[in-house]
Amino acid sequence: MAIMTGEQHNINARELSLSEKHPLDQSQRQQLAKQIKLWGKELGFDHVGISDGNIGEHEGHLQNWLDKGMHGDMDYMHKHGVKRTRPNLLVEGTERVISVRMDYAPADIKEAEGVLEKQGTGYISRYALGRDYHKVLRSRLKKLAQKVEQNVGQLGYRVFTDSAPVMEKALAEKAGLGWIGKHSNLLDSKTGSWFFLGEIYIDLPLPTDEPATNHCGSCRKCIDVCPTQAIVGPYQVDARLCISYLTIELKGPIPLELRAKLGNRIYGCDDCQFVCPWNKFAQTSKEQDFSPREQLTDQKLIDLFNWSEDEFLKHTEGSAIRRIGYQSWQRNVAIALGNICPSSIAERDQLLQLLKSKQSRSNDMVSEHIQWAIDSLIAKPLIPRS
Repeated sequence: MAIMTGEQHNINARELSLSEKHPLDQSQRQQLAKQIKLWGKELGFDHVGISDGNIGEHEGHLQNWLDKGMHGDMDYMHKHGVKRTRPNLLVEGTERVISVRMDYAPADIKEAEGVLEKQGTGYISRYALGRDYHKVLRSRLKKLAQKVEQNVGQLGYRVFTDSAPVMEKALAEKAGLGWIGKHSNLLDSKTGSWFFLGEIYIDLPLPTDEPATNHCGSCRKCIDVCPTQAIVGPYQVDARLCISYLTIELKGPIPLELRAKLGNRIYGCDDCQFVCPWNKFAQTSKEQDFSPREQLTDQKLIDLFNWSEDEFLKHTEGSAIRRIGYQSWQRNVAIALGNICPSSIAERDQLLQLLKSKQSRSNDMVSEHIQWAIDSLIAKPLIPRS
């Protein structure tokens, strides 16, 4: 008689427990996996993949990034230890991770880059122009999980979308949704990188998909174009330099040496996506919730800076932008105003008057950025526009 080791006993006991909870044979699980992808499509997801959640190879890269302090003030990046790279420690019993992709590119995505040349206009990262994606994806993910539960009985699951300690890009890569590019965004050869990701951690051992393979090759366009050189090496982004971090995550003052490099970017940055060759295949989003809102899309900086806090809350209701708060919004817009090159004394005086009118009513952090903008405008030569 063969002697069973303690480890083998534990594995067999676990498999028996799963079998009792989800009595599906291999054929039924394969069919369910196919059905999950069909349900996902019906719910508006553009790609659905399944992985075993084993992304341990990313632990070393994450720890090295943290050790170098590249996470900046994002303390939540190290609070949960290895739970971020080991799904079954975050949600006990997790056997598989269902990863989903939802495209968000608006119809004018190929023209959006031109807004960066309009210095009097505020540029907002294209993902934030519609309804808050957290709400959209989370609702659909719950519906997908409930469909699975209706077919297999009680299911242990938890849904995520850019929430909790989840390495969504690594999981999506493992599930075949795309590969992590040199700019750290996920890329798909058929649609580029203009999409959101979400996950369902489940306790059902479904068949898995093949991981995606990398197709960045020798290209380094994203590295070269970054306004602040935040991509310090292939697949290495120093958040402390990243405009998305500076305008969204950072709650205090933006470093002096980086302010002029922000240009008119007041919420996020898309430069690395604009230059990526794979984004020539970008698909326009079919999701109405992601349609750009007129009051946020390419508006004049003067108008945006004039918003009261109540107007800010009204215009950003249901938007991801609201979470940065009014003070960070004012800080960001003030910098963009200071980055304008006035074409006449009248234009400069108008900008200075607006900034000074807000300064006395702002907190110390915003007031300091307003003063920087004032000093910046005064120091610039007038450049007539053709």
